[in-house]
Amino acid sequence: MLPSWQTGIVKQIEQATFNTRRYWIELPECPVFTFKPGQFVTLDLPIHEQRNRRWRSYSIASMPDESNVIELVIVSLNGGTGSQYIFENIHVGSAITLRGPQGIFVLPQHLDKDLYLISTGTGIAPFRSMVEYVFHHSIPHKQINLIFGTRTKADLLYADEMRELERKMPHFAYYPTLSREIWEGRSGYVHPIYEELCKEKEPATFMLCGWRMMIDEAKQKIMAMGYDKKNIHTELYG
Repeated sequence: MLPSWQTGIVKQIEQATFNTRRYWIELPECPVFTFKPGQFVTLDLPIHEQRNRRWRSYSIASMPDESNVIELVIVSLNGGTGSQYIFENIHVGSAITLRGPQGIFVLPQHLDKDLYLISTGTGIAPFRSMVEYVFHHSIPHKQINLIFGTRTKADLLYADEMRELERKMPHFAYYPTLSREIWEGRSGYVHPIYEELCKEKEPATFMLCGWRMMIDEAKQKIMAMGYDKKNIHTELYG
C-alpha cells in the first residue's frame, strides 16, 4: 500500500552549489518520519492538470534520526518544470504536499561484502543517508567505497562531511572525481576508480545512482569485470 499524502513545511533552505539547494522539510503529521536509508519521497507540485505529471521524486539525503524532519537536495535542471517551480516558488515556511517513504534502493541486509556506492550529481543523496546511518549506528561492515563524480570542484556536494566521515569511520573511503576540471584530487569519470579498486575481484555489491548514461556504462563495465548483474543495484535520475 502506498503511503498517504501529507503536508510538509519547509524549515530551512541552503544554497549548496550554483544550481543545487538543500531543503529541510518538517512533517508535522507524524512525530517521527520512519524510513530506510536510500528511500525517496514524491512531491506533488502544482505544475500540471494531470496529477501524475505533477509528481517529482527525490531521494532523502538525511539519515533516519527519530525526528520528523528530512533533507532533500535538488538540482535546478534546464527545462525542468518541477525543479524550476521549486526554485522559484518554494521558500522557508512554504507548505508542500508529499508522499513517502517509497523505494527498495536500500542497504543490503548484511554488509558482509565490499560495498561500492557510485554516484553522479545529486545521486549522492541516498548514499549520504546510508553511510551516515552505518556510522552512527555502528553497523558492522566490510569496506565501503563512495565514488562521486561531478563536473567541477564548485559542484561537489557534502565534500567536507564525507572527508570528515572518512577520517572517523573505519573501512570507509571517499573518492570524488571531477570530469571538467584538474584539481588536487582525481579527475575524469567514475569508472576507472572502481575498476582499479576491483582488480582483485573481491566479492562486492555495487549500488549506482545518477544519470542513465553513467549507470548504463557502469553496469556494462562491472559485468565485464566478472561480477554478476544480481550484485548491481540501480536508482535512475532523469
